[in-house]
Amino acid sequence: MAVPKTKQSKSRTNSRFKANSKLTAPTLVECPHCHEMKLPHVVCKACGYYDGQEVVAQKSDK
Repeated sequence: MAVPKTKQSKSRTNSRFKANSKLTAPTLVECPHCHEMKLPHVVCKACGYYDGQEVVAQKSDK
């Protein structure tokens, strides 16, 4: 069985568990066209605009 040559430090051991503690809510920005909250660098789901241009045509409510 393999045995480590040196003791692993507490900070190195604990760093494995730090990745799970960084879970946060996604950042939201306001759409400049319709002022709805959306993810950055993503087409707005409400109006279909991205970077000032309509990328996705919206369906009419009829």
